[in-house]
Amino acid sequence: MPESARRPEVPAQPDEHAVPGDAQPDAALLAVRGAGLHVPLVGGGRVEYANLDYAASAPCLSAVAEHIERVLPYSASVHRGAGFASQVCTSLYEGARADVARFVGARDDDLVLFTRNTTDAVNLLAGALPAGAGDVVLFDLEHHANLLPWRGRGARCVATRPTLAQSLVALEAELRAAPAALLAVTGASNVTGEAPPLARLARLAHAAGARIFVDAAQLAPHRRVEMAAIGIDYLAFSGHKLYAPFGAGVLVGAADWLDAARPYLAGGGAVREVAAESVDWATGAARHEAGTPNLVGASAIAAACRALAALPAGAWERHETRLRDRLLRGLAALDGVVIHRIWADSDEVGAAGIGVVAFSLPGHDPGRVSAYLSAEHGIGVRAGRFCAHPLLARLGVPGGALRASVGVGSTSEHVDRLLDALDGYLRVGTGWTYAVRDGQWQPSPDDRRPPPWVEDFATGPASAGTSPCGT
Repeated sequence: MPESARRPEVPAQPDEHAVPGDAQPDAALLAVRGAGLHVPLVGGGRVEYANLDYAASAPCLSAVAEHIERVLPYSASVHRGAGFASQVCTSLYEGARADVARFVGARDDDLVLFTRNTTDAVNLLAGALPAGAGDVVLFDLEHHANLLPWRGRGARCVATRPTLAQSLVALEAELRAAPAALLAVTGASNVTGEAPPLARLARLAHAAGARIFVDAAQLAPHRRVEMAAIGIDYLAFSGHKLYAPFGAGVLVGAADWLDAARPYLAGGGAVREVAAESVDWATGAARHEAGTPNLVGASAIAAACRALAALPAGAWERHETRLRDRLLRGLAALDGVVIHRIWADSDEVGAAGIGVVAFSLPGHDPGRVSAYLSAEHGIGVRAGRFCAHPLLARLGVPGGALRASVGVGSTSEHVDRLLDALDGYLRVGTGWTYAVRDGQWQPSPDDRRPPPWVEDFATGPASAGTSPCGT
């Protein structure tokens, strides 16, 4: 394969807010599982994996993995046993609620419900929306998880304007146009990373007599959230984006709607008493958590919350901002790269956002570029429409874009490798051939093999399916 010429290194800007002992951008902020992982390249050879796809699923924190190892020997039923192991599990599960509540700055009387993921949490809240309370207002920039569950429940979608200031004016007008029960907004865009002003949005919602729900799937893994201080009524996020394993999520918020709603699942654990022809449903979190709960998932989320909350004040934001700025400067220096943003004024109004950046190489299929980055450089990024089809169409890239995202385990070396690889692609092209198979760009041929233990269960990278939502 041709060797890409080195692009002059983008100099890091001095950080006037740096403090002694603060993590610099050339080092990870927290240890994650998978750091140092080596992956195969086409044509032979291996390279350390550069994970720049944190926005899709973040690696598990080492502290979380270690906590899970401590929990597993106590595997027993939660809420349903007098045995010592069962009591330990129940204590861990209920304690996890308190850790989550502290992490998001919830009010004392807010409920913390454990779900499967953010999508599950949004659907649960959608089912709890009181009948006749009013419509749901939202922007058209939302991830499908905060768009589709509200359809059929009087959803009124506000078209995003070129600037955030104009968008907020349009949103306020929509909230006042007719009674609204809820404003549903993203905490940070999963496409561009831009973060709208939640405190202002909460004030707009409350002034119109509505509540506010924040999809924090992207915000919570990148910034601390203070629900009570900001005025957020409901909030949801996923464990797998918050440096915990797959399979668990969180919904936090006011109890009244949730206690009055039909239980999300009918079954054991969600009831006080069952007779042949009647049932007395429980209130509180138990009402919507029927069945045996996901103790490992809830406990892992709580461990991640504790680890992130223990970081020195400002270290989290500084680490990520440096990496995001380094990435943006490098992309802007490459001829043939277009960086996408929702609002022209996001920097000026403090919505510059988190470590998520979307960009395109006009004339080049994003799926082919991402396949090249993986196969020839061992770099993982996301390509497609990111389960946000209306937003990608509004950004002028209905066929999709590329997205690079960083987190606490990212380093400046990862960012620089991406910039070097893109520079080489734009100047000399690929060193391998690529073809679309099963709807996805793949090296052709693909001589990379998964680890031997994986080969017993899979056929290799070429067997990976694609989501119609993302492509």
